[in-house]
Amino acid sequence: MVSVDFKWTFSGAGLTIGRMTADERDICRYLKGFPGQFVSLGEISRRAGGKRRYREDPAWAVPILEKLVERKIVESDSTGHYRLRRSADKKKPQRWLSPQVRAILERSSADKFDEVLRIEEDDEFLRE
Repeated sequence: MVSVDFKWTFSGAGLTIGRMTADERDICRYLKGFPGQFVSLGEISRRAGGKRRYREDPAWAVPILEKLVERKIVESDSTGHYRLRRSADKKKPQRWLSPQVRAILERSSADKFDEVLRIEEDDEFLRE
């Protein structure tokens, strides 16, 4: 057996791993398709590894998910469902839709439009 050292790196998206195994990458890519949602172990095993692998061993993802939970890349709930961990919340500066809209709103009474033009930002998730 060959041991692989993982390099922890800090990037703009948060804490990531420099190297992942192919199975870990497959699971993380699958979970990226469900941001913020917990996905069952059976669904991950069936969809991330393919039909043939699921037929051979339906629980193939269990040890891999345990490693990902231990490394705090994936989190689980009490029912055994998993999702990617959310990255640290960073406050982004709010931007105007366009300079022209900003000028119009500053000239008019901006009190009318305080809540109208607020856009909620999506949560960021850990990226590879």
